Amino acid sequence: MTEVWWVSAIKAFVIINLVLVSFAYLTLIERKLIGRMQRRYGPNRAGPFGLLQPIADLIKLIRKESFFPAAAIDTPYIIAPVVSAFTALAAFAVIPFGPGWEVLGYQIEGQVLDVPIGLLLVFALGSVGIYGFIVGGWASESKYSLLGSMRTCAQMVSYEVSLALAVLGVILMAGSLSLTDIVAQQDRSVWYILPQFVGFLAFFIAGIAETNRAPFDLPEAEQELVAGYHTEYSGMRWGLFQMAEYINMLTLSALTVTLFLGGWLGPGDTDWLGPVWFLLKLALVVYIFIWLRTTLPRLRYDQLMSFGWKVLLPVATVNAVVTAVLVVWL
Repeated sequence: MTEVWWVSAIKAFVIINLVLVSFAYLTLIERKLIGRMQRRYGPNRAGPFGLLQPIADLIKLIRKESFFPAAAIDTPYIIAPVVSAFTALAAFAVIPFGPGWEVLGYQIEGQVLDVPIGLLLVFALGSVGIYGFIVGGWASESKYSLLGSMRTCAQMVSYEVSLALAVLGVILMAGSLSLTDIVAQQDRSVWYILPQFVGFLAFFIAGIAETNRAPFDLPEAEQELVAGYHTEYSGMRWGLFQMAEYINMLTLSALTVTLFLGGWLGPGDTDWLGPVWFLLKLALVVYIFIWLRTTLPRLRYDQLMSFGWKVLLPVATVNAVVTAVLVVWL
């Protein structure tokens, strides 16, 4: 059976809104966790236990004055945050969260869009999203924003190489670029975090850098750049950049779960418990993102780039070559 178009439309609408709600409350969860880890209170004023804080933040961003620098280049300045937010949301469309179900005679697939080159599509959308950050900093006509966008370009492009090389071992073992096929192959053999543990570490570290998360948050280093590429943004335009960053973190976490942790696989009936296992694994990976931000100091810019090119890239390359040799030999 194939999925009818209106089922796909409803599913896409539900998934997009779930991702947006997850992004909103992820900001609350992060502040709560960081507060607890640092022995202080997180947000606790807006609503019971601070549960209405994301809604208060949204109202503030909507009502806040959205200033426009007089020297800014109009069209690129306005479009840049939209491009970043759109590509971040679109990348989540190919992440599988279940094996698929038949409900009332209708087939419902376990992802918004199942394409045979799903992994390649995620990397392509991530590369396009970089343009939003770079163009936003350049179009602001501010030296601080321009310097932040140059740092963003250098960091994200360089760590994309390590990110791609780290998953070559998974692709060789699964024999496919389809994320659904990669999960299915792990069901037949073993979760790829075991044979590809080095690749997993390289992928996860590069993913932290790719999402500009601490300790790789040099593109937004307040102590050095005021605020990085979004210095001259305010209101919802600034909010779109933040939304893109958090949704990219969710996407990278979901991709980590899919490639290395078996996706929706788990004990019990994975046909219906699959989404539950997927969400639990996703929550664990996101928690590690937050944990690292709380506990690790920021790297200097020269340390950051040196780590990428001198450590992570060779490790990912060696892991991919060794896996290729083993796959051919076996």
